[in-house]
Amino acid sequence: MDEQAHDHCVRDTIRLTTVFHFREGRWWVVHVHGSVPDHRLHEGEFLMHAGLWERNKELEKQVLERTLELRLEKLRSDDLLHNILPLEVADEPKATGSAQARHYPQVTVVLTDFKDFTGMGATLTAQKLVQELNECFTAFDRLLEGRRVEKIKTMGDAYLAVAGLPTAYDGHAEEALSLALDMRDFMLERKHRMGRRTFDIRIGVHTGEVVAGIVGIRKFAYDIWGDTVNTAARLEQNCLEGHVNISATTHALVKDRFRCTYRGEIDAKNMGKLRMYFAERLPETVVLVK
Repeated sequence: MDEQAHDHCVRDTIRLTTVFHFREGRWWVVHVHGSVPDHRLHEGEFLMHAGLWERNKELEKQVLERTLELRLEKLRSDDLLHNILPLEVADEPKATGSAQARHYPQVTVVLTDFKDFTGMGATLTAQKLVQELNECFTAFDRLLEGRRVEKIKTMGDAYLAVAGLPTAYDGHAEEALSLALDMRDFMLERKHRMGRRTFDIRIGVHTGEVVAGIVGIRKFAYDIWGDTVNTAARLEQNCLEGHVNISATTHALVKDRFRCTYRGEIDAKNMGKLRMYFAERLPETVVLVK
């Protein structure tokens, strides 16, 4: 069959079958049908129209199944990317392959560390040590759920998180300090149950500016830089185990919502003297109803 279009000719192969019946001295046409090749079959094999319709349904089903598989694969890929990058940042690497570093004028950094982590290797096997570290960090990850705080990374036995990016919001210092106290409380309770089989925690919290962005192109990581991170580290290093040590900058933002105890000006490595405060939750107020 040739079909002439306005600028080209389309040729299709069709098998036409006609059944005649000789009756009363004449040939009568009693059945006519046509079929077209199904190119998924071997050469020379044909399908009737009903068979072709069924085959088309089968192909459509396969296309739908494959489309669903691709969508699920994309969702898994997106979930993995969102597990590495903040949700608001993840779209940029997908579109351009990189992400621009951004300056954030005020965020609150939380940095935790376990006291004498290396020394515990003398009482715990390496496997037990890493297993306990994983249990603690997994619990910290769960404490982030429902909070506007981004986990940045873990570094050995240190855990770094920040509130106030990639989307700025009021109250980031309170949100970060609340997380820090929950982390501290978790470790105190765990220490009470497990004794020397777990760690003593120290936490530093500081508010200031940072630069945040993606490092590298292979096994890339979202990270933050600036003196704010260094100051949080100094606060953590000068913290007593089982406490949360905050800076004067953070104190100014949270003092009306938390109980803060002034520790004085303490020497911080390469930073001189820093004003530091231990932070706790305010005691619950009991209201008597008459």
